[in-house]
Amino acid sequence: MNLRLALLTLCQGLLMVNNVVFIAINGLVGLALAPVGWMATVPITAYVAGGALATGLVARHQRRWGRQRTFQLGLLVAICSAAVCAWAAMTRNFWLLTSATLVAGYYSANGSLYRFASVELVQPDFKERAISWVLAGGILGGVVGPNLASWSRDLLSQPFAGAYLALMGVGALSLAVMSCIPFPTLPGQGTTQLQGRPTAEIVRQPVFIIAAAACAIGYGIMNLLMAATPIAMQMCGLPFSDAALVLEWHVIGMFAPGFFTGHLIKRFGTLPVMGTGLVLYGGCIAVALSGVDLHQFLVALFLLGLGWNFVFTGSTTLSLGAYTPEEKDRAQGALNFFVFATLALSSFASGVLVTTSGWTLLNWGSVPLVAVMAGALLWLAAVNRRQAAAAADSARPASP
Repeated sequence: MNLRLALLTLCQGLLMVNNVVFIAINGLVGLALAPVGWMATVPITAYVAGGALATGLVARHQRRWGRQRTFQLGLLVAICSAAVCAWAAMTRNFWLLTSATLVAGYYSANGSLYRFASVELVQPDFKERAISWVLAGGILGGVVGPNLASWSRDLLSQPFAGAYLALMGVGALSLAVMSCIPFPTLPGQGTTQLQGRPTAEIVRQPVFIIAAAACAIGYGIMNLLMAATPIAMQMCGLPFSDAALVLEWHVIGMFAPGFFTGHLIKRFGTLPVMGTGLVLYGGCIAVALSGVDLHQFLVALFLLGLGWNFVFTGSTTLSLGAYTPEEKDRAQGALNFFVFATLALSSFASGVLVTTSGWTLLNWGSVPLVAVMAGALLWLAAVNRRQAAAAADSARPASP
């Protein structure tokens, strides 16, 4: 840990404050304003869809202007879009709210690169721990986000409009912190000429395919269940304060392991840690299917957060071996595009499924996705074993 990494960890925490508040309130505001109930999570979907659409733009901006200026631009977008969201809530304009959250996706696409930028602030031997520490900063989101949403719910005449104003303050604080972080110059920064291999060649590598699939599907499962939780709890007659408590412990589960996940990856390897994450996903689904009381929502979402941390930290670490420094802007942009595209689909599906089919079917629908991820990890492990065996055979001296 050094000062620059500590400040970036704080920015990650403030990003998660923004995201947790969005998750906590956008579905409920959408439910109140949407023309029909199944469109409740469209504003959440717009947020992650905006992130998917912005990944290529963010990659170009980072290559041209560098990390700091692009991150600062993302924070300015966050502040402005939160102001428009507040106005949309006050005027009960569903489509303006959706448009504002779509634009806010540019900030989300920027923030998704904080974990990659952390590697550039430490020595190569500490890259796993840097990623893990920055992700651990999300604990701030788990503690502050739900409480901020609860505190600001009735700040203005329209429910939750004040929460968007509070997010403007969060964005301004993060902008001030980001201005104090000097990042090293990226390879090829300031030029428009692409360096390294073509993007198509990078994304066809088995290690990139599995890293991208694990990031995308793992995040998609988590988002599918998390985005639906406040709506499901309201449909079950539980108050918003209970939903805020569940989200708080869920986000703590997402980021508290960040203090030691890097050590686990260093000791046991990336694939075993990711496999443990899948087991935790299975535990989440089993608890969620056992009932709809507060303690079942709480335990299920906490296990979901733990599983996400192991899968996401592991897959991010796994992806680092798929590209060279000259290729990082395009490779990281491609990886995040797959993540955000999956998040957009899962956000929309969560609203449709929870309002039309219920919480139980939503959880059963997650089982095949966990099975696909497990199969992908087993396949990559087999590929690694074959490659290691071939390398050992080639290194063995020939018989006389």
